[in-house]
Amino acid sequence: MFIIGIQKFQKLLFQECMMPPKGRKSLSLWNLCEICKVIVAQKDLMTHAENSCPPSSESWTHGYIKDRVLYGVLEEVKQQDGLKNIPKAEHDNLVLLSQSALQLCDISIGDPVIVSVGGDSTVKIAWPTLEKSLVSVLLTRSSMDLHWGSSCGGHVTVKKMNEQPFPAGLVSVHMTDKLNTTPTDLSGFLHGKHRTRILKIGDRLSLQHYGQNLIFIVKQICPFKGVNILKGKIYYGSSQHDDKSVEAVHQLTEELNDLQLSQDAGCGGEVNLFYRVVEGTEWNVELIGSVDKKESAKNESVCSLSSIGGLQNVIEEIHEIIQLALQNVFLVQGLPVIRGILLYGVPGTGKTVLAKALAAESGAAIVTVSGAEIYSKYLGETETRLRQLFRTAEQQAPSIILLDEVDALCPRRASDGSGGSEQDKRVVSTLLTLLDGLHLPLPASQRKETKAVLVIATTSKPDSIDPSLRRPGRLDREIEISVPSPNARLDILQKLLSKTPHEMTEEELRNVAHSAHGYVGADLAALCSRAAVHAVKRTYAGDVLCGIDPVIVKVEDLLWSMTQVKPSAMREVLIEVPNVRWSDIGGQHELKLKLRQAVEWPLKHPEVFARLGISPPRGVLMFGPPGCSKTMIAKALATESKLNFLSIKGPELFSKWVGESERAVREVFRKARQVAPAIVFFDELDALGGERSGASGSGASNVQERVLAQLLTELDGVEPLGNVTVVGATNRPDRIDKALLRPGRLDRIVYVPLPDASTRQEILDMQLHKMPVAPDVNISELVSRTEGYSGAEVLAVCHEAALNALEGNLDATSITHNNFMSALQLVTPRTPSSLLQLYETYLKQT
Repeated sequence: MFIIGIQKFQKLLFQECMMPPKGRKSLSLWNLCEICKVIVAQKDLMTHAENSCPPSSESWTHGYIKDRVLYGVLEEVKQQDGLKNIPKAEHDNLVLLSQSALQLCDISIGDPVIVSVGGDSTVKIAWPTLEKSLVSVLLTRSSMDLHWGSSCGGHVTVKKMNEQPFPAGLVSVHMTDKLNTTPTDLSGFLHGKHRTRILKIGDRLSLQHYGQNLIFIVKQICPFKGVNILKGKIYYGSSQHDDKSVEAVHQLTEELNDLQLSQDAGCGGEVNLFYRVVEGTEWNVELIGSVDKKESAKNESVCSLSSIGGLQNVIEEIHEIIQLALQNVFLVQGLPVIRGILLYGVPGTGKTVLAKALAAESGAAIVTVSGAEIYSKYLGETETRLRQLFRTAEQQAPSIILLDEVDALCPRRASDGSGGSEQDKRVVSTLLTLLDGLHLPLPASQRKETKAVLVIATTSKPDSIDPSLRRPGRLDREIEISVPSPNARLDILQKLLSKTPHEMTEEELRNVAHSAHGYVGADLAALCSRAAVHAVKRTYAGDVLCGIDPVIVKVEDLLWSMTQVKPSAMREVLIEVPNVRWSDIGGQHELKLKLRQAVEWPLKHPEVFARLGISPPRGVLMFGPPGCSKTMIAKALATESKLNFLSIKGPELFSKWVGESERAVREVFRKARQVAPAIVFFDELDALGGERSGASGSGASNVQERVLAQLLTELDGVEPLGNVTVVGATNRPDRIDKALLRPGRLDRIVYVPLPDASTRQEILDMQLHKMPVAPDVNISELVSRTEGYSGAEVLAVCHEAALNALEGNLDATSITHNNFMSALQLVTPRTPSSLLQLYETYLKQT
């Protein structure tokens, strides 16, 4: 393999290794133990003399050499360990040893050696290294994982292979994994990569095949028959042997005949016999076995239409397209059938599972194309792999090509030609050409037939796909897999729990489905999984089994798991709303009723509005002095109504980039429609929907006007808002644009005034109930003294009174009347009369 200057290179390396460093006392690298006659490294001499003389041949504490066999330590080779100038394809075939260990074991550079770990051995090529210790045996991580797994131990033996391996006539291998595509020439690829390799039965071989790492196990090796060897020529690698080699072959043939090693005797015989792959070696690749059948059964059980819920309409639509595309008929003479489908939607809705299940149910051949797997760093290889996969699908027609995550394979190209790598552009062009080729007519001999190939692509980012891929004739039909509705969620839960013992009625499951807003199929699967784990913990106490009661999932398990699993469709905008209820807010009964009319009634009683022929309110605006619980009321509304709650702060939507602010507004409402029913809460709405000046300006004011225009369009534009309610809060309603407040947008305008006496009474009752107050505290007096205070200022009085009590005595156990009086001196009403007058004027105008 590496024959140029090997002997000279070996001599130089050995001299360098054995030469002592300059300026230091000469030290021997190895020492011979006079007692057990083993060779030990100088640094391990003390350990050997004290604990391990003679050392164990099964589990040794330090490395040593005995009878020209190295008992060393297995370590992973790094790039800097001497592999820089060696072809990458040969890295896994090498074992790196120290130069002195090679000499003591009588191993030359390039010799085949037997490497054994835990009784399992393989043949590698010896190569020197200056890294690590003298007893280190270095292999690549991929080589160790292939032969012994990732958990292989550190003890390894290396010895020179003295016996001559037999030439292999036939090597039978078995594939361990299921092949995603149809094999083109696996035997040729295996022969090309493992030519001149020395193998034995049980060895594991690896091969990269169109982006998939295939693992093979050598099941049988049959030697050449004597008549085959006596042809006069034999090849080892690429070198043809001379007459002396031919005589050696004759001698080897006679020895083989004396041993009666026929093809039958060699096939499946001794696993310790080594064979060399030569030029004439044939390969037999077994693709179908017990492993493939198990994997196929497993995939069929997972990818089944009977286990997919909530997508019945989509299944029927795609099923019709598949039937027409895979049959050799035309819809109308001269008109082509659909050859491409694009499934898009948020992650977790079941796009990939649905595509695989439909393909499996159709009975057609399946060719899976994964963008990340087919990419190669070599020029043109990615396009070649893509063309080969499409050619394979046409050869196996009727067939279905699955393009999973097509946005990674076909990203958007810039309109001006800039942006994106050249490889991406070539791959996109190749894919477009291949899709167009599905519509090309067949030769005249096959004119009655069509290319029965259908392409199903999936993506969660349809806007990231190149627009040329989405035109008719390529991906003709685009089908959205939306976030499931309540009925669809009920169907999914019933399918998921169909094989699980549970005690939930259909009504209980329906309530869970209706409250699981924003949950996609993957979330509901995780919900059931968490519920099952919680049921196990509830049934069994700790680690000790409480009897033999069966585990049964109950509705409380599902409700608990809903607190742990968050909806994927809301992940980008979901906020943790505090558990605030109507009972936590004192007073404001009229406001609570108006909000319930605007938000809860349309969702819980839609038939009432339909019966009266009216549409429910589109939005609510709350205005009033600061500290009057406007934001807290919005939180309580989200908690009580059990709706998805999107909280938007006005200033956070603004961006310095042109168009980004409008896009942020569109994304908010798009996400709200997607997870409807939902509440979009705009805090400090005056910062976002300020009144337009009427004169075109520039800078921030111009951006604000564009954002306001986008907001007006979203509230009452061509695209319906759906079950989305907008709730706004502001302190300055006079600064909000009048177009935002007209009927059809923010229909209900609610004034949240300063709390009156009864409201302050309720606030103080709720707050003082949580605090240790002295008997001399008179709540009625506090109510009368807090006239003009906002709700937040009333709470600040209680907080300041508690701090005043601690100032006098850190061990205080109650809050006295004097503490409250002192607090009233510090906390004074801060709402100016001019602001209250403004609210009154605004109410008269509206």
